[in-house]
Amino acid sequence: MSRTIEQTLHIHAGPETVWRFFTDPARLTQWWGTAELDARPGGTLRVHMDGGPRPVMHGRFVELVPYERIVFTFGWEATPGAPDIPPGTTRVEVTLTQDGEGTRLTLRHSGLPDLLEQETGSGWADVLGRLAQSADGRGRPQRGGGTSPAS
Repeated sequence: MSRTIEQTLHIHAGPETVWRFFTDPARLTQWWGTAELDARPGGTLRVHMDGGPRPVMHGRFVELVPYERIVFTFGWEATPGAPDIPPGTTRVEVTLTQDGEGTRLTLRHSGLPDLLEQETGSGWADVLGRLAQSADGRGRPQRGGGTSPAS
């Protein structure tokens, strides 16, 4: 059985700005880790984490709808201490919606092994908080959402 986590937060920056923090390697590096990416369907997405055992997230972009939606596969290259999610085996969907002067970001990560649902949810909460701070520069993000089993 696989699980899906969903998290939503408000970012004090417009969808165009938030979009660039997913599609520009220099901006993605500010909140997630050193990034190599080719932001087009089928293009590679690799993120070298900065802390701990320095695992590498590896996936491919599936769908990019400018300023609205980003979908990519997600997994970890085999590294001691990395979660047991092989590259390309799970799916992340990011939806950006104009919300007043900012953006409502909703992230759904599906296909997760039961045992890694909580760890992955905590990891996303941390990096999305850093994204909000990088994109808006105004401090702590407003959070909402949680986790739920996959259908």
